[in-house]
Amino acid sequence: MILGLLLARAGVRVTVMEKHADFLRDFRGDTVHASTLRLLDELGLGPAFAKVPHRLVENIRMEIQTSPVDLDLTRLPGPHRHIALVPQWDFLEMVATAAEAEPSFRLMRSTEVVGVIREGGRVAGVTYRDQSGETKQMRAQLTVACDGRYSTVRSAVGLTPRSYGVPMDVWWFRLPRVSGDPRGLSGILRSGHAVIVIDRGDYYQIAYIIPKGTDARMRAEGIEALHKALISMVPWLGDRVDALASFDDVKLLDVQLNRLARWYADGALFIGDAAHAMSPVGGIGINLAVADAVAAARILAGPLRAGRVSTRQLARVQLRRWPPTALLQAAQRFVHAKVIAGAVSGSAQGAPRAVRLVSRSVALRRLAAYLIAIGPLPEHAPGYAERRN
Repeated sequence: MILGLLLARAGVRVTVMEKHADFLRDFRGDTVHASTLRLLDELGLGPAFAKVPHRLVENIRMEIQTSPVDLDLTRLPGPHRHIALVPQWDFLEMVATAAEAEPSFRLMRSTEVVGVIREGGRVAGVTYRDQSGETKQMRAQLTVACDGRYSTVRSAVGLTPRSYGVPMDVWWFRLPRVSGDPRGLSGILRSGHAVIVIDRGDYYQIAYIIPKGTDARMRAEGIEALHKALISMVPWLGDRVDALASFDDVKLLDVQLNRLARWYADGALFIGDAAHAMSPVGGIGINLAVADAVAAARILAGPLRAGRVSTRQLARVQLRRWPPTALLQAAQRFVHAKVIAGAVSGSAQGAPRAVRLVSRSVALRRLAAYLIAIGPLPEHAPGYAERRN
C-alpha cells in the first residue's frame, strides 16, 4: 500500500491487488514505529493517522530470568519518541484512502493473484481470480510481490528463501484491561515460560511464547493449563483469565525467519515478508517492509515513468535494503538463541551475559531502543511524494 501510494504520487500507473474484500484480519502486525510515523508526517498523513484509534508506547519493560531491561523511548531523536499500536486494518484503510486520491492508483479488492505471466523469459504480469471467480490476466511493466511469507508470486517465479531455525511459535489472544492496570508493553521470560503483554487501551494483546512445533500437544493439555501458566507469570491477570474460555480464542503464529538470496527476477521484485520473513521479536517487520517500499519507490519511480526498468535497477533495491535486513535478522537470531530458546525449553540458568550488560548500561539500552523504534538505515519519503502539513 505504501509503495502504491508513493509510485502513484510519482505519476506511475499502479494497481494493488488485495485477496480479501477488506483488511480485517486480527493479530496481524500492529506495531508502527517512530521511523514509520515520521514517514507519515513527510507524506502529509500525520493528521489522518491521529484520527485512527491507536495507543502510544513510550516504555518497554522486559524481565528476563529476573534481570530487568527497561527501554525508554522518550529519549529517541526526532518528533516521535514512542511506538504506536494501531489496528492494521485501520492503518491500511488510511493509506488506501490517500492513494485513491491519486488518479493513477487503483485498488482491486477480492482479487487473488494465482500466478505470473511469462513472456520471453521475464515476468510480464499476473494471473488473478476476480470477485466473480473468473480467472484473468493483467500485464505490467513490473510486478512487485508484497504477498507475505507464503508468497504466491515467489513460488510461481521459483525462488526459495533460506530459512533460519527458530525455537518458538506464538499464541495470540486478548484479555480485558481495566482502569488502573499497567500501561505500555512488558514481557516476562522465565525458565519454561515466556509472555508479552501489550496495552491496547481497553484490552491487552497477549503473546504467549511456546516451543516450536508444540501447538497441538499444548492445546491438548486444556485451556486451564494456559490459565495457570499466565497467573504464575502475571499474577494480576488472575481475575480475568477466565475470559479466555477456550482455545478457539487463541490464534497460532507459525514463527519464521528467512531471507531470499535474490529479491528480484526479470520483471519482478520481492519486498517485505516475501523477501525476508521476520520474527515477531521487536515487532519490526512492518517497519522494515515499509522501508523496503520507500527505497523501491525512490529507485524505481523514474525508470517506471520512462518505461524502462532493468534488472540492475531492481538489484539496487536489494543492495539498499540488504544491510539493515541482515543486521536485524542477525539480532533476532541472537535473541532466539540466547534468550528465548532457554526460556521456552526451561533450560536457562539465569539471564545471558548480554542481557545483564544491557540491563546495567544506559548506552546499550538507548541503542536497543533506537534499533527497535527507528532501525538501521531508516528511509525518508522521496521529494516527489512529500506533502508537508
